[in-house]
Amino acid sequence: MAVFEKFKAEWKKNHAGEDYVSSVAAIKTLIDVIKNSTATTMMELEIELKCASDYLRKFSKSSISLMSGCELYLRTVTRSVQTSQYKDFNDCKINLLGVGETLVAAGLAAVSQIARYGDQFINDGMTVLTNGYDRVVSQLLIHSAASKTKHFNVVVTETRPNGSGYKMAKVLSDAGIKVIVILDCAVAYSMSKVDMVLVGAEGLVENGGIINRIGTYQIALVAKAHKKPFYVAAESYKFARMFPLYQTDLPEMKEEQRPWKPLQTEEPLPEATEVDNPSQDYTPPNQISLLFTDLGVLTPSAVSDELIKLYY
Repeated sequence: MAVFEKFKAEWKKNHAGEDYVSSVAAIKTLIDVIKNSTATTMMELEIELKCASDYLRKFSKSSISLMSGCELYLRTVTRSVQTSQYKDFNDCKINLLGVGETLVAAGLAAVSQIARYGDQFINDGMTVLTNGYDRVVSQLLIHSAASKTKHFNVVVTETRPNGSGYKMAKVLSDAGIKVIVILDCAVAYSMSKVDMVLVGAEGLVENGGIINRIGTYQIALVAKAHKKPFYVAAESYKFARMFPLYQTDLPEMKEEQRPWKPLQTEEPLPEATEVDNPSQDYTPPNQISLLFTDLGVLTPSAVSDELIKLYY
């Protein structure tokens, strides 16, 4: 179908980029499925949407954001059908399209809402540490700096092996924010110099923990050891019905799907040496101080309550 080809083209073009909002793109695609559907009953339409959702997830089984976007819209569709009365099937489809457009609009507006909530935690003279490039975190920091009443520094990890910290440094520097880039292994050394940690998230899970790019968990551990607050900024459509207990519980990209390669050195590795290059890790809720979301400033325990409202 044309709707899938459109999504596929956008995914191939953008999936390696940190600005791609895969969950919103998935919801838009499911809306297009409804628009192009030839179903004559609600049951047929729900089956089409479920098949479409399964197809979209094949683009990246490790993308929590993509999975959450699909699940959120499917659950919203089911709930809307169960709780509403429609004159006919066409009236039902119109309502579902409206629900989808509302979710997309909310998703696109989420970052500005998060920036307003998080801004109150950044004070003049602070030093903030973050882990590489994150679209939401960068916009929050730029929003806070735009007031001209706050002048703060940002310490950015280099974020090997893809080096997204350099992109973060450029984005923030262009906005007039002073940035210091550090090696990933220098987090413990630098933690005594910062006032707070602010990271993004690929997914917010049921127990209030987060899944994010590799290195986030160790930053949280160091922050807690130094008694520094560890904040997370992420959109509510990244809430995922997952309950990981160990790092091995996370979905992982296949090696050929990863948009980066193992670190290259002048001295090649021996042929028998294996390279383990995980893309993300899990940070448990007891390491997190607060989460800045478009639903408000939440404690980790409050994430479970919001997930219940969204999915149950």
